[in-house]
Amino acid sequence: QVQLVESGGGLVQAGGSLRLSCAASGTIFGINVMGWYRQAPGKQRELVATISGGITNYADSVKGRFTISRDNAKNTVYLQMNSLKPEDTAVYYCNAKKFGFSSWGQGTQVTVSS
Repeated sequence: QVQLVESGGGLVQAGGSLRLSCAASGTIFGINVMGWYRQAPGKQRELVATISGGITNYADSVKGRFTISRDNAKNTVYLQMNSLKPEDTAVYYCNAKKFGFSSWGQGTQVTVSS
């Protein structure tokens, strides 16, 4: 079983930056994709970014502003968010995929004020 703990959310003004962290523990062997998703009030959860073997993938809405990275030695994945916009406001969830099964963190709130 994989446990994921996010941190780094908060309140920031538009144009500002935040860095989210997600620490993985437990049976992490076999995790092949890690990523970030977000869910705004009244909306479905959506993909933000994923990383797998060094290959990254981003939602169009965050390309050029967000960067996902992974530190294998620390079993941690990061999401650097720059040029934040009010529409980026959401709960951000870390995700790990292992043998087709997904594990989720508890989420961290990101609020961007205009």
